Amino acid sequence: MASLSAISEELAEIDGQIADIFRALSNGFQKLEKIRDSNRQSRQLEELTGKMRECKRHIKEFDREVKDLEYRNDPDTNKMLNEKKQSMIKELNSYVALKKQYASDLENKRVELFEEPGEGFGEDNVLLASSMTNQQLIDNGNRMMDETDQAIERSKKVVNDTINVGTETASALKAQTEQMSRIVNDLDSIHFSIKKASKLVKEIGRQVATDRCIMALLFLIVLGVIAIIIVKLVNPSNKDIRDIPGLAPPAPSRKLLWNPY
Repeated sequence: MASLSAISEELAEIDGQIADIFRALSNGFQKLEKIRDSNRQSRQLEELTGKMRECKRHIKEFDREVKDLEYRNDPDTNKMLNEKKQSMIKELNSYVALKKQYASDLENKRVELFEEPGEGFGEDNVLLASSMTNQQLIDNGNRMMDETDQAIERSKKVVNDTINVGTETASALKAQTEQMSRIVNDLDSIHFSIKKASKLVKEIGRQVATDRCIMALLFLIVLGVIAIIIVKLVNPSNKDIRDIPGLAPPAPSRKLLWNPY
């Protein structure tokens, strides 16, 4: 079976980079098992996560290069390269699962109320307590209780402040919601008024148009009457005048045709 360098120098270089990252991940997780401090564990996990992202990017580059060379290689070589890629993905997934396990354990430690004492811490406390008198132990216990009570009071104050802020926020939101509802109602009323006013304006327009038609008709009638009167005055009919009592013209005088004298 041909080596990666014989197939492609690019593939051989990417494979070497991925191998280096896998070695770094293996050493990093071995180092992580020996770390007891939570902050240092968190920083170590972040560093390992960054290396896993880099490894994933190199595996994608390896896959692209394999696909580019697929038409040039024989089926056995392509099968070997695909198996190599699957092996890389499987190994990376194992480190991802290991990282998730450590992250879950670290998160569980952070949510604990009290951290576990370090090495020698409990023994030092026993020695310190044995060297104290009963009164000192009582005073120390009372002091710790007072500090705990103060911490509880501070927590209560924070909770009360949070509740007050939440109540004020809810009241403000309620007032704004009611205001928006009133605005919407006012807009609906305005829209209804505008619609009603538009309808009234149309009715008034139709009524005005009707009145104008009537006025125009009356004006034409008056003009007709005036025209008739003027015509009658300019060209009166004699027959009509004779028929009117008191306006008949006087009868013509008759002259005597024979004068005896």
